[in-house]
Amino acid sequence: MSIQLKKNCKYALLVPTSMGIRITPANGQPVHASDTFKMQATSAETNVASISSYLGLPVKVLTSFVKGSPIAQFIKSNLKARHMDYEGPEVEQGDPWGYRHQINMADSGYGSRGPRVWNDRAGEVGRTLNVKDFDLQRIFEKEGVTVVHLSGLVAALSPDSGQFCLEIARTARKYGTSVSFDLNHRASFWANREEELRNIFTEIASVSDILIGNEEDFQLCLGIKGPDAGGKAIDNKIEGFKGMIKSVKENFSNASVFATTLREVINANEHLWGAITLVDDQWQVIKPRPIHVLDRIGGGDGFVGGLLYAILQEWESEKWAQFGWATGAMATTFLSDYAQPADEEMVWSIWHGNARVKR
Repeated sequence: MSIQLKKNCKYALLVPTSMGIRITPANGQPVHASDTFKMQATSAETNVASISSYLGLPVKVLTSFVKGSPIAQFIKSNLKARHMDYEGPEVEQGDPWGYRHQINMADSGYGSRGPRVWNDRAGEVGRTLNVKDFDLQRIFEKEGVTVVHLSGLVAALSPDSGQFCLEIARTARKYGTSVSFDLNHRASFWANREEELRNIFTEIASVSDILIGNEEDFQLCLGIKGPDAGGKAIDNKIEGFKGMIKSVKENFSNASVFATTLREVINANEHLWGAITLVDDQWQVIKPRPIHVLDRIGGGDGFVGGLLYAILQEWESEKWAQFGWATGAMATTFLSDYAQPADEEMVWSIWHGNARVKR
């Protein structure tokens, strides 16, 4: 395996994130037509980390909280229930118009009616994430971290959070921690900040061991021109993705693992799900296979979480994409936006297509 994982660490996986709540109507109904909702604690990065935490690896979350907020307490309780440690400053709300945790409103769609998601991030406390609030030397040198997973969503929240992610990447590199970076481009985050964010993302990518993203992510975040996909045939699309990843590898040679997912939507409850990884010079291509979808949100995060778990377990690289594909598919069967695997066997049963009852 080309990634040299740091040993004897307190934490297998570290994720900086901005926590919030997700509210979803029952039974796949639209938000505007519902009066009863389920509330969950959420963030894309903890979705990723949940695969490792539920399967027994030590995970730590770096975030910020609104001081005295019942929502903050709800989030802390949820992280503990997911077997995650957390650390971060308590930020004063200020006044009723001050800081709060983000709110994500989503329905899962049904059949021919696709899901809709509305993000309300006004006053988001995660925008205050600042390197001065964390002792990175203690975290990376004394406690020790095997892999840190960074997301472009957090890096683009604010100038402070961007510098926070950049300093984490630099510190991780200094102390031998492997860096995973999921680009996660969001156009609204990048508006009027293209040069600033391009510089931050490029530096983080240059010290990353694992780079994850789709063709839009790589082009818009890093300026990598992807080749024409060559039409709608899946084999042509795969060759287009492979060509793009080769271009990324030429420009960011520090990385040895590159990954992207493939998704075709038949309807809200049936997708074709696939993945591509490049590890050193070895391709692993999983052509899209049918999966049943209860709620699609979190499927991509589930893939990344499974990929990182497989890397942390130091399995042969052929299994990395397979396990990630299966944990991504698993995430779409949960009402939460993260998978909660009981054990590895549950994941591998999904990969092998074995949905028979286990007694």
